[in-house]
Amino acid sequence: MSDKQLRARVKLLGKLLGNVLRAQAGGHVLVAVETLRKGYISLQEEENPRRRTRLSRLISKLDPDTLTHVVRAFSTYFSLVNLAEEANQYQFRTEQIRKGGPLWVGSFDHTLRQFHAQGVTVEQLQLLLNKLAYPTEAKRRTILEALGRIFVTSEALDDPRIGDEEEAATIRRLGSEIQILWKTDEVRTKRPQVRDEIRNGLFYFQESLFDAVPRMYRGLEKGIRRIYGTELEETPVTVPSFLRFGSWIGGDRDGNPYVTPETTVMAVRLHARTAVLAYINRVIRLSHVLTFSSLLCRPSDEFMQGLRRDEAFCAMAFQDNPDRFCNEPYRRKLYIMRYRLERNLINIKTRLEAKARAFEEDQYDDAQELLKDLYNIRDSLEGHGDGEIANGELQDLIRLVETFGFFLVKLDVRQESGRHTAAVAEVLNHVPGKRVDYFALDEGARLALLGEYIVDAATLSLERNSLTPETRETLEVFDVMRDMRKEISVECFGHYVISMTHHASHVMEVMFLACLSGLVGRQNKRWFCHVRVSPLFETIDDLNRVEEVLSMLLDNPVYAALLAASGNQQEVMLGYSDSCKDGGILASAWQLFEAQKSIIAVTAARNVKCRLFHGRGGTIGRGGGPTHESILSQPRGTVQGEIKFTEQGEVLSYKYSNSETAVYELTMGVTGLMLASRGLIMPMETARNDFLGIMDQLAASGEKTYRGLIDQTPGLLDFFYEASPVSEFSLLNIGSRPTHRNKQNRSKASIRAIPWVFAWAQSRFTLPAWFGIGSALEQWRNNEPDRLAKLQQMYQEWPFFRSLLSNTQMSLYKANMTIAQQYAKLSNDPAVAERIYAIIHDEYQRTITQILNVVGAQRLMEENTPLALSLTRRNPYLDPLNHIQITLLERYRDNDLDENARQVWQDPLLRSINAIAAGMRNTG
Repeated sequence: MSDKQLRARVKLLGKLLGNVLRAQAGGHVLVAVETLRKGYISLQEEENPRRRTRLSRLISKLDPDTLTHVVRAFSTYFSLVNLAEEANQYQFRTEQIRKGGPLWVGSFDHTLRQFHAQGVTVEQLQLLLNKLAYPTEAKRRTILEALGRIFVTSEALDDPRIGDEEEAATIRRLGSEIQILWKTDEVRTKRPQVRDEIRNGLFYFQESLFDAVPRMYRGLEKGIRRIYGTELEETPVTVPSFLRFGSWIGGDRDGNPYVTPETTVMAVRLHARTAVLAYINRVIRLSHVLTFSSLLCRPSDEFMQGLRRDEAFCAMAFQDNPDRFCNEPYRRKLYIMRYRLERNLINIKTRLEAKARAFEEDQYDDAQELLKDLYNIRDSLEGHGDGEIANGELQDLIRLVETFGFFLVKLDVRQESGRHTAAVAEVLNHVPGKRVDYFALDEGARLALLGEYIVDAATLSLERNSLTPETRETLEVFDVMRDMRKEISVECFGHYVISMTHHASHVMEVMFLACLSGLVGRQNKRWFCHVRVSPLFETIDDLNRVEEVLSMLLDNPVYAALLAASGNQQEVMLGYSDSCKDGGILASAWQLFEAQKSIIAVTAARNVKCRLFHGRGGTIGRGGGPTHESILSQPRGTVQGEIKFTEQGEVLSYKYSNSETAVYELTMGVTGLMLASRGLIMPMETARNDFLGIMDQLAASGEKTYRGLIDQTPGLLDFFYEASPVSEFSLLNIGSRPTHRNKQNRSKASIRAIPWVFAWAQSRFTLPAWFGIGSALEQWRNNEPDRLAKLQQMYQEWPFFRSLLSNTQMSLYKANMTIAQQYAKLSNDPAVAERIYAIIHDEYQRTITQILNVVGAQRLMEENTPLALSLTRRNPYLDPLNHIQITLLERYRDNDLDENARQVWQDPLLRSINAIAAGMRNTG
C-alpha cells in the first residue's frame, strides 16, 4: 500500500466514523468534531490568532456530554489510523517477500545475506543459533478485540480480486464494526485488579503469539534455505527453539500492595491454563489432519510401542468405543494425548477455583513427556515418507510446547531491597539464642553472617507467627515459588528482581530468605539453588557503582557456589526509567552503556556467563525506541547470544495485537540479536576511544543541565503538577499500581517513572526524552567546525549515538511548545511558570538546532519519512484534544465547584488523557 493508498484508507475510515457519529451521537457532535478538525489543520498550515481564539471559544462553550463525544471521536480516529498504518506495513512486507526482495532492513533474508557476504559459514551460523536466547517481557481487552475485527475486515479491501459489489459489502461491514467500536466504552469504570491485568497480558498469547511464534521460526528456516542453499546439503542447519517469554504481572510487588502471595499463585496457574488450552485445541486440529490408515503406512516401532503403553488410558479416553481409531494410529494417539491434557486442565481449573483437589491420574507429569509423544509422531511420519506433513501443523505445535512448556511465561518476581533488609533484620532478631542487630553491621559483616546462615540453614529455628505481617508475607513469596515449581513446572519462575539494589548484601539477603523456604542450600554436601536473582541498578549513582557491587557479590564464596549450582549465569537488570528521571536522558543512556561494559568485564573475569536485562518502557525517556536498533546500539561484546527486554503498556498493543505485526516484531528482535552477537563467531569492531571520551563530556554536561532544571529550579515540581494532568492520571483506571510511592509526597523520588514521563508527554513537553541534549552538544561544539565534523562522524559510524539522536528527533517532533505554553498557564504562580517555560522552550529550540546540524538535515525526522508522515497525520487531531484537556483541567480544578459538579467534568477529562495517549502512541 503506497502512501497515497494509505491516505485513501485513512480517509475512508474517517468517513465511516463520521457516518457513525452522525447516526449515533447527533449532528451537533459531528459539526463540533469537523469544525475543530478543519480549524486546527488550517492552523498547522498557517498560524492565525483570530481563528485560534474562535476555536478555543468553541471548546469553552461545549457541554460535558458533547465534549465527551468529541474526545471519543478523536480517540477512535487515532485507533483507526493506527490500524491502517499497521495494515500498510504488513502489506509492504508481504509484497517484498512476494517479489523476492529487496527485503526490509531487519528481515531474516536481509540479515542472512549480510552474514553470507561476510563469510559466515553454515557451521558458524549453527553455533550462533545454538547460543541464541531471546526472552521478552493500555487498552481494554474488549477494545482490542473490536480493533482486531476491523483490521481483518479492512484487509479484505486490499485483495486485488475484489469486485465492486463485494467491496461495497466489505465497506458496510467495516462501518458496522466501527459502530460497535464507538459503542464500546474505551475507559474502564473501575480500576483493574491484578487478575484483570494478568488476563489482559494473556490476551496477546491467545490472539497472536501462539500463531506468530511458529511463523517466525518458519521465516528464519526459509531464509537460511534461500541464502545458504546447496551449502546445507553437506552441513544441515537446525534452528533450535530459543524464544522465551517472561512476565511480572502478578509477581511485581515493588510498591504494589495488591500483589500478594495468593496473586502470584493465581498468575502461575492462569499461565498454565492458557498453555494447556492452546495445546488441546491444536491436538484436536491435528487429529482431523493425521488420518493415516495403518493399512496404507507403517508407523515406526517406537511409535507403536508408545501407543501400546497408552492402552492404560484407553478405557477413559474412549469410554463409548474402546476400539475407536484402531486402524488410524495417529488419530488414536492424538485422542489419548487430548484426554491426558484435559486431565491437566481439570486439575489447574480445580485449583484456580479452590475446589477439592482433583485426581491427578492420567495427566502429563511435565511438558517433556508431551514433547516426547509429539517427537515420536514426527519421527514416525518422516519414517514413511511424510516429512513435509510432519513439518506442518505438527511442527508448529512442537515449537509451541518447546517455547511455552506448561508454564507459558517465566514469571519474574520483583521486590524493593528495603523490604528484604527489614525482613532479614527481624528474622535474625528472632533466632533463639543468636539474636543479631543486623542494622548495626557493616557491609562486610552482613555478607559474612548471611553466608554462614545459608551454609548451615538447618540450625535456624524460626516461629513465623511471632513475625510482623510484612515479614511473614515476604517469606510466603518464597514458599509460593517452592510450591508452584512442584505443582506447575520448575520453569514457571524466571528471576527474582531486586529493585534499588545498592549493595551486594541486598542479593545475599534474598538468598538467605530463599534458604528458609528450602529453595537454596546444601544437601549431602552439594549445593542446590532454585532461585536466580537479578539485581536491578536504577539510579545514576547505582549505575556508577555497579562494578563495585558485582565484584563484591561474585567474590563471595557462598554466592559463587550458589550461582554455579544454578548454571553459573548472572542476570543483571538495568533500569532505564528511574535513571532517566534521576539524571536526564543523556546521563542515563551513557551510564547504562558504560555499566554494561563494566558488568561484562566483571563477570568475564570470573568466568561467569552474563545476561543483561533491559528494563525499557514504551517512551524514549524510559528506554523505548525500535527494538532492532536498540539491540544493535548496545556496546560491542555485551550481547552474547542472549538479551532480555521488557515491553509493556501500549507498546504491547502496537506490536502484538495481531499475528502479522507480532511476526514482524519478533523477527526484528531476533535479527537484531543475531547481528549484535556476531562477536561469538567472528571479530567485531569496538567503539572508538575518541567517541567514548566525547560521550563522557556530553553526558556530564547534559546531566548538569537536566539537574539544573529539575533539582535546582525553585518551583519546578509544583509547576510539573499544575501544568500537566499528572494528579488526574491517578484517577484513570489503567493499572493496579499506585502512581506514587508516597501519595502525599510531591518529590521526584516519590513519583514513579511512568506517570513522570506520561504527564510531560500529555502536556506536549516530552521533556524527559530530550532535555539537556541541546546544551551538551552546543557546549562541546563551541562553534568549532572541526568539532561539528567529529559529531557528524559519530552519528554516521556509531550505532549508539545514531540511535540516541534518532529517538530524540521523534520525541522533539511529538513536542509542541505552543501547546505546552498553554499548559504552563495552568500554574498557580504565573511568574514562576513563565520563567520555567522559557528555560524549557530555549532548550527545546537549542536541541532541535544542534541535532539538525549533527545529522545534516533541514527538518526533524528527515531520514524517516514514513514515521514523519505518521506523526504528521496525528498532529492536527492531537491539537484540539490538548486544548480540550486544558479547558477540562481548569474546570475540574475549580475550587468553587462542589463535588457533584466536579464529577461532571471528570469523565471527559479522563477520556482526553486516553485519547492523547492513543494519538502519541508511545507515551508511557
